[in-house]
Amino acid sequence: MVRVLLADDEAMIRAGVRAILATDRAIEVVAEAADGHAAVEMVRAHRPDVALLDIRMPVLDGLRAAEEIGAVAPATAVVMLTTFGQDENISRALGSGVSGFLLKASDPRELITAVHAAAGGAAYLSPAIARRVIDDYRDPARSLAARARESVAALTDRERDVLALLAAGHSNAEIGRTLHLVEGTVKAHVSSILTKLDARNRVRAAILAYRAGLGPGL
Repeated sequence: MVRVLLADDEAMIRAGVRAILATDRAIEVVAEAADGHAAVEMVRAHRPDVALLDIRMPVLDGLRAAEEIGAVAPATAVVMLTTFGQDENISRALGSGVSGFLLKASDPRELITAVHAAAGGAAYLSPAIARRVIDDYRDPARSLAARARESVAALTDRERDVLALLAAGHSNAEIGRTLHLVEGTVKAHVSSILTKLDARNRVRAAILAYRAGLGPGL
């Protein structure tokens, strides 16, 4: 069972998200909060697997709450859920180590996918956000795609296989089943990939994979 904290200052939004999550019997909403400070306290008390946070909340916004949750409960994955997709929000969220970023206008199935991906240690960006991240970081002097391909070229064939599945949102366990590897070996490959790509987390590695052409259809 994936235990989820839901934080949004709008009661109707919380009700809608809760209803979507309730369609998956493997997900349980264990706590709700209407502001960022309460969300941090709820995470401290309930230790959920995933915290779904709205960016714009009173007292403490979702981005600052994500940073505090990372400090007090690093095992809790954070997925940002917002109406807004401003570039500065995306950059800051990725920099804080969140595991996912979704627009509230996304297909409800994306929410379910993102929760399971985050709970499994994977990363998930909705296609609209992934495309924006790629487009907004274009370098006219030197293609980021070319640089990403150069970075990925330093990986072994097996590491590239692992990276492609990581970029598609698969957990370590799912990657292991697909490639017929034990989970410990997958973790070692992921660690090596992050080091070679100089990527802070799986989301950053996934972005590089997208740029290098390894992403799932972007």
